[in-house]
Formats: sequence, C-alpha cells, structure tokens
Amino acid sequence: MSVLLILGIVIVVLLVILLVRRSGAASQQTRLEDARAEAQRWYERLGGQLMNLHGNDDAARQALSDAGERYNAAGGQLQQANTVRQFELARESALEGLQYVRAARIAMGIDPGPDLPALAAAQGVGQLTKEREVSVQGHHYKAGPQPGADTPYYYPGGRVQGRPVPAGWYSTPVWKTALGAGAGVLGGMLIFDALLSPGFGDMGYADGYADAAQDFGGGDMGGDAGDMGGGDLGGDLGGGWGGGDFDF
Repeated sequence: MSVLLILGIVIVVLLVILLVRRSGAASQQTRLEDARAEAQRWYERLGGQLMNLHGNDDAARQALSDAGERYNAAGGQLQQANTVRQFELARESALEGLQYVRAARIAMGIDPGPDLPALAAAQGVGQLTKEREVSVQGHHYKAGPQPGADTPYYYPGGRVQGRPVPAGWYSTPVWKTALGAGAGVLGGMLIFDALLSPGFGDMGYADGYADAAQDFGGGDMGGDAGDMGGGDLGGDLGGGWGGGDFDF
C-alpha cells in the first residue's frame, strides 16, 4: 500500500507540474500575440500617416523624413521579432515615428491629432518651453518649443549618452550619429551642456526634466559657468545637473 500511495503522489505531482507548464506556455503565447498585435497596430497607423502627409517646409519635411526612418526600423524589427521584448521595441520605434508625424503636422499648421502614449525613452525628460540660443567656439546653436527656419530638427525627448534631453526643436541634430557642421569636432554633449544646462540661465522646461536631472547626482554645477559669448565656455560644464535652478 505504501508503494502505491507514493506512486500515486508522484503521478499527481507530475500532473500538476505538467498543467502549470502548459498554463504558463499558454499565458506566454497570449502575451506574445498581444505584443505583436500592439506593435503591428502602431506600425500600420504610422504607415497610413506617412502616405497622407507631404511636408511644405524644411521642418515638416525633416520630421516626416525622420518618421520614415522610424517606420523602416519598426518594420525590420517586426520581421525579426519573436519575443515580447522585441515586439515592445518595434512598438516603441513606431510610436517614435508617430511623434515625428505629430511634429510635422504642427509644423504644417494642422491639427496634430490625439495624444500618443509616452515613449519609454522620453519619460522624465520633459520638453522645452522657451527658446534658447548659444554660441560655442564660433558655432551658433538654437533650441525651442516651436519649429522654425532655424530650428528644423525635432527631437521627441530622450537620453543622449545618459543625459536627459527634452523634447523640442533644435538647429542641429546633435543626437544623431551623423552630426551637423561643427558638432563632430565639439562633441554633441558639449553643445547640450551649453543649450540645456540650468547653470546658463532661465531655460524653461516642462515638468519632468527636474526629476531626470537627479540622475546626475543632485549636486550643483561646479565652478563658474562663465561667459558663453564669443565661445568661451569657461567653468565646469561637466558637473552634476541636479540641484540647479530650473524654471518650470
């Protein structure tokens, strides 16, 4: 009897393990299918927007070009994806493309459409609310909340080499691998320091940027920020961003 009892217990345990595994596999497959459908939905929406829009100025054309790049990237990711995480990355690429489409619609003076889900990469970085201009070693850079002839490059917000960069329109796409004139020599981070560092005055950021700034230790800007005019950077641009005075 004892042997039969032990055998029965073993069989029951094995059956329970088998059922749990099957249930887990079914749940994983459901999550995978949901992630695939979600990514596909945003990808198709991006494609539809791109087919129906044509830029009528530099800012709109540039934003649509960037949206097209993200559409191609999302398509490639969808073709190769076989995990939930990979489908999530494809969804993120499609959403980023739709952010560029939204920016293009703003540049064209038409309704930007409904709000989009927040980009994972842009959480906490905020957005520009005021214009800012600086000269760095003979090169002029500008950023602001609205598109213009001198700020045709939109950025949906994110982190560049670990630093929070708010959403807005910029004169040079220094976040890209192919840097604009002068940026490759100076380094994109140097330009971002000059444009965005709170030590250089009243930038104006939307809510969220201050929290992101805490990633850099919460200390105040080291040294004297110096005079930006004439390209004299002075001071310590590489100090901590947290703890500075932000205007929200």
